[in-house]
Amino acid sequence: MSKIKLIPYKLEEVRKDTKEIPPGVELIQAPAFWKKGYYGDHIVVAVIDTGCQTGHPDLQERIIGGYNFTEDYGGDPNVFLDNNGHGTHVCGTIAATENDQGVVGVAPKAKLLVLKVLNGNGEGTVESVTKAIQYATKWRGKNGEKVRVISMSLGGPEDNPELHKAIQEAVKQNIVVVCAAGNEGDGDGTTNEYSYPGAYSEVVEVGSVDLNKRLSRFSNTNDEIDLLAPGEKILSTYPTNQFAVLTGTSMATPHVSGAVALLIQQFEAENKRTPTEPEVYELLIQHTVSLGYSKKEQGNGLLQLQAEVKECEKSSPNL
Repeated sequence: MSKIKLIPYKLEEVRKDTKEIPPGVELIQAPAFWKKGYYGDHIVVAVIDTGCQTGHPDLQERIIGGYNFTEDYGGDPNVFLDNNGHGTHVCGTIAATENDQGVVGVAPKAKLLVLKVLNGNGEGTVESVTKAIQYATKWRGKNGEKVRVISMSLGGPEDNPELHKAIQEAVKQNIVVVCAAGNEGDGDGTTNEYSYPGAYSEVVEVGSVDLNKRLSRFSNTNDEIDLLAPGEKILSTYPTNQFAVLTGTSMATPHVSGAVALLIQQFEAENKRTPTEPEVYELLIQHTVSLGYSKKEQGNGLLQLQAEVKECEKSSPNL
């Protein structure tokens, strides 16, 4: 069986409590969308990871369902708890509830489908990830909800045809698949480092910047990078009702997954129809700003949810 594992990450700090909008969520300008009334309401994001602390005060209202594809918890498919920490952190960045305590996610009213494919050591199989993508693609909620976004902060060195096929099918079903670029970067923007599924052209591949908008040295560079998001010293939810600061492209990815939920909600409100995957991708790229790095390093640039407004200002003859 082919192995797949968490994109390596660094645990910087654990906190018992906090009350703030995390700096990464601020950096991508998510609050600007909240002011317009877009919080990701009813958009389902499938998080394929180590599971989630479903009872965390900032997450318990966000979970719409889940499935365990690992041998953890006796292989019980209905127990998708997080015995690692990574998955809970990712879930919080996407959708932690705005509840006057803890942290707030990018899309604080989105729903999370928690698909546990990695064990407590952060290890799993490509087969499990493939099954989870297929599960997410076919999943329907009690009210007919469908998965709109798949978020994956995991990877491996091998190109697997079955995994690739599952992703292609998800994208055909107009699911936006967001993946971490990987942390094998060597600080040289001219070299290529590939991690799968991030390196597939069909996915949105996310690289990392620090909170000062500088490219993270560890962030993979290659021709498939689509955009950058904050991935250093990211504050989010953590098991046993705690909060933690983590670093890695794993942390950049959920910022984009949450942003996609906001963009889908906005599109549907304004156009009264469901967008196609290419339409959502185009919208996402419109909300990026170049940081002056090469295409291999930054793709289209840093995720900025007010970027579209700035583009309009630039093009105005009165400025």
